[in-house]
Amino acid sequence: MTVYEAIETRKSIREYEKRPVDREALARVLEAGRLAPTARCSNATRFVVVDDPELLKKVQAACMGQPVMGKAPMALIVCSDSTRVMGCDQRASTIDCSIALSFMMLAATAEGLGTCWIGGFEQPPLKEALGIPEEYDVVALTPLGYPAEEGRPRDRKPLAEMVSENGWNF
Repeated sequence: MTVYEAIETRKSIREYEKRPVDREALARVLEAGRLAPTARCSNATRFVVVDDPELLKKVQAACMGQPVMGKAPMALIVCSDSTRVMGCDQRASTIDCSIALSFMMLAATAEGLGTCWIGGFEQPPLKEALGIPEEYDVVALTPLGYPAEEGRPRDRKPLAEMVSENGWNF
């Protein structure tokens, strides 16, 4: 699968098979996150892999009980040092983690795995359940597993409505 095929076919998956994720496929997904760019090549991004059923229940609870978090055999939590701010006044952790999770989601698609970007969660109980230090931000997480559904069609605007050249001409 090419990167363009992964981009075109990736969908948010909310139903998963109960079988465990192949460890070699997981390693390739995590490697994609490791290779993602980081601000000033800081390499401050960290990935917490959760496949323990009791911890997955705590992760789901911290995600406001979202059903999707209870359906996958695994979750990936993406964190980074919260103290770094980029020259554009953006927290480096937000950008670094977003890039890493995007790379991992595309790699997961290429591996035949499903993901669903989860941004709705409460930091304190998630950090407590997983022992994540206070100085780290949890930016996003995803369930990870083999899809038990096709996923919903994606509604996207045409590119012409999203692109302006040489200035804001919308």
